[in-house]
Amino acid sequence: MPSSDQRALLRSLPQIEEVLSHDTVKALAERLPRERVVACAREAVDAVRTGILTGTVAAVDKDALMADVRLRALALERPSLRRVVNATGVIVHTNLGRSPLAPAAVEAVAQVAASYSTLEYDPATQARGSRHSHVEHLICQLTGAEAALAVNNNAAAVMMVLAEFAAEREAVVSRGQLVEIGGSFRVPDIMAQSHALMREVGTTNKTHVADYAAAITPNTAMVLKVHPSNFRVVGFTESVGVKELRALADAENARRREAAAGADFEELLVYEDQGSGAFLNLPCFGAYAEPTVAESLAAGCDLVSFSGDKLLGGPQAGIIAGSKHLIERLKKNPLARALRLDKMTLAALEATLRLYLDEERALREIPTLRMLAEPVEDVQQRAEAVACALVDAVPAEAARVSVVPEVARAGGGALPLCDIPTCAARVEFLRGSAQDCERYLVAGRDVPVVCRIKQDAILCDARTLLNEGEVAELAAAFAEYFQMVGA
Repeated sequence: MPSSDQRALLRSLPQIEEVLSHDTVKALAERLPRERVVACAREAVDAVRTGILTGTVAAVDKDALMADVRLRALALERPSLRRVVNATGVIVHTNLGRSPLAPAAVEAVAQVAASYSTLEYDPATQARGSRHSHVEHLICQLTGAEAALAVNNNAAAVMMVLAEFAAEREAVVSRGQLVEIGGSFRVPDIMAQSHALMREVGTTNKTHVADYAAAITPNTAMVLKVHPSNFRVVGFTESVGVKELRALADAENARRREAAAGADFEELLVYEDQGSGAFLNLPCFGAYAEPTVAESLAAGCDLVSFSGDKLLGGPQAGIIAGSKHLIERLKKNPLARALRLDKMTLAALEATLRLYLDEERALREIPTLRMLAEPVEDVQQRAEAVACALVDAVPAEAARVSVVPEVARAGGGALPLCDIPTCAARVEFLRGSAQDCERYLVAGRDVPVVCRIKQDAILCDARTLLNEGEVAELAAAFAEYFQMVGA
């Protein structure tokens, strides 16, 4: 039961009509339908009522209540999913949407989004076509695979492969590869969900080919090699390569073929979940370069799956490439429809893949590749341009601006040990603070500007700024903050 003080506060809450007649709220009627404003008013009053009953509100501030109604109403006009200026130095930033699309991909999306398309129509035969065909041939050309399939992300691709080929059968995987990646995606959980029987081998730091060999039984469906994502075990380590797993699988399949005596048998597959995936090995990868998709297939993988929106630089997708007869089975799996790509994602993926047909053009036009491969000297020039723009926009007595060397990251779970040299504009605060400024840059603007704080200064990494317009926008955002601090 509410106390007498709480009941008094509840009685003092304004009626909805009183809220709607307040000047602050009344002005909203010119911008939004009345029912939307009424709903926001009710939400704001209910929030105060809940605060009174839980003891977190000790007085009813009507001005604050009206301001809350206004903020709730205006939030309906501001998109939740919107553009961000990324000055963090993390290139494939998962929280910020991973890879920005190439102009050709953006144009392809716009065309199919605004009109009808050949999504499942074949103009050559004037009959129904397959949405898989738009990207399959390109993936095969670029990786050497016999066939390919694209679904809505790599987690879906892993789930689909395990469900089709290892349901109620064993998948042998190294203990050192039982990883958890962003969003609590855990390899053991996804294997359980797909009804695959996980067979762990080796230890956290060392797994030998003999460990795999000892674990294989007639019920083993595949040996699974998993990209370790956001971490690496270094030091006293050992892992098994695809070529060794291929030789092991070939020997086992020879035994199964002999035992089947001409009848059909389930082959032991070699499947690699590459996670990030890459078509090109860039110089910045250095000693931390991982096999490309083509290299893993050439080494003997039956199937390789990888993301479309990480090192590939395209839209969110999960791509499975490999042997034709295995891909055909996946296409017939009910999950192929449940996890299929929509027309806009297919358009973006196809346009991105076409850029890879010309490696130089891909490096020039795919933003993720360009940022990964850009010489640090060019990044320094952009950082100096950022610093000059900040000096012009910010009062000299408010901050000190300099250019400093820094380290950028690939991000997205790719290349965690790879230090990418970069340069950043450093803003040291003489008025205000780095924490308050960061809060304003992110939460106080229609287009958030996301930087990072280091030693009470804000660093604006130039490697992840996409164009001159973003440099100007970043400088304007800082100018707005210091004007607010001055006021």
